[in-house]
Amino acid sequence: MTPAPPSAALLGLFARTRPTRDGAALLRSALHARRLVLLKALLVRVRRHRAELGNGVEERFEAAWHLLERAERRAPAAVRDLLDYPTTGGWLAAALTAPPGSEFDARLAHFDALALTAALRAGCALDLTVATPHGTLSLTGLGRLLTGADRVAVRTEGHHARITPEGAGPDRAVLLPRNLGDLNGLNGLNDLGDPRALNDTGEPGDPRDPDDPCGPGDPRVPRHSHPGRPADAVPGRSPAAAPHWSPLLRLPGGAAVLDDLDPYRVPRGGIGTPPRTGVEAGPAGRAVWADHWRAALRLLDATDPGRAEEVRRLVRALVPVAHADRGTGPFGATLRAAPGAVLATLPDGPREMAEVLVHETQHTKLAAVHELVPLYTAGPATVHKVGWRTDARPIAGVLQGAYAHLALTDLWRRAARSSGLPAPWRTRAGQQFERFHHQVGRALSVLLESDELTNTGREFASHMRQHHARLGATPRALR
Repeated sequence: MTPAPPSAALLGLFARTRPTRDGAALLRSALHARRLVLLKALLVRVRRHRAELGNGVEERFEAAWHLLERAERRAPAAVRDLLDYPTTGGWLAAALTAPPGSEFDARLAHFDALALTAALRAGCALDLTVATPHGTLSLTGLGRLLTGADRVAVRTEGHHARITPEGAGPDRAVLLPRNLGDLNGLNGLNDLGDPRALNDTGEPGDPRDPDDPCGPGDPRVPRHSHPGRPADAVPGRSPAAAPHWSPLLRLPGGAAVLDDLDPYRVPRGGIGTPPRTGVEAGPAGRAVWADHWRAALRLLDATDPGRAEEVRRLVRALVPVAHADRGTGPFGATLRAAPGAVLATLPDGPREMAEVLVHETQHTKLAAVHELVPLYTAGPATVHKVGWRTDARPIAGVLQGAYAHLALTDLWRRAARSSGLPAPWRTRAGQQFERFHHQVGRALSVLLESDELTNTGREFASHMRQHHARLGATPRALR
């Protein structure tokens, strides 16, 4: 069910870029409604075009769908949280746009892992085999297991789920908690280290126990659900290699994670111009990202607590991307298909990190508002110059840029006028305000003169201009 459009009062608050709890709740509701629509669209495509699917693909998809339904009956909040995770949206977008044939079949294979993640989070009883293409099992929002095999057997035993690569002995099995709960309320798997070292304090139980609140194991889940090659037939992969678990890093001071592992965190081919691809940060790099995140939130808490809380509520994942060619400068982006993820090169420091988080959060907000109530039309291919870009932008780009920079000028004004903040931050804030306040004003004039805005979009831009005017003259920067 699609949420009702925002009221006129709430739309005005959105236009002023200021955080509100009602606004955040509406955005979450809109995101979930869209995810359900896209998931249903994928189901319809699979069933309507089953004749185009490869051998066994439809059977595996239907089994995964059934497992997802079981998990939702047991733990609806946990499954909703998983479906709303940013990379779930990235996978749905890739699957729905994949051409028929082997590429579409390959995208559908990821649904096995997504449904398994839902079942693990819900604490379902399991006794099934899951495909792990290229020897990788990605548990969305949790981490990645390198299996060294094309399939793994998953069986719940007491309080844990035992994951055993095909053809491996029990000494190569990995144990994960059977009930992973809510990603926002659990410290992920960061505290587990090597899951094989867990002590199974529960008594082994029947994984197909009919009294289990999640229901018995699904007899329709094929024991061998992927016709791939045996592990020893894969070049460069040793069947004797032990499975390796890599958890995502839970970022301090909130529920967000540093997601440098999910295969759908960045679109195929990269993002931006020149294209940037996702990178794994490594232990040392992860520590730097976490330090920047912690310090940036501390800075936002001191400057604008409302903005800090908004970042904590709306940012689910921080995704490191590679630096492009020299001279391209820092980079940050959001994806319409994956709201809640901030894709960025490593910022120079906490101040820059704080600005990236605020900037990209506004893009997420505005994209969601536009889906609820259109702010502009497709219109002619008219482009406009803006102060913060060297290339001309269509009206949608002008609106997105003006909105994000309006929020930043609000932040910088507060920082420059606060005597209790570090001097370097106040100085930078004053300089940035001086640079961008006028540019935002010029962009707002372009918007209000455009015939590509809808009536609601023109009202939205008028509220933006009112807030821009209330920010006043350039604050005196600390010299």
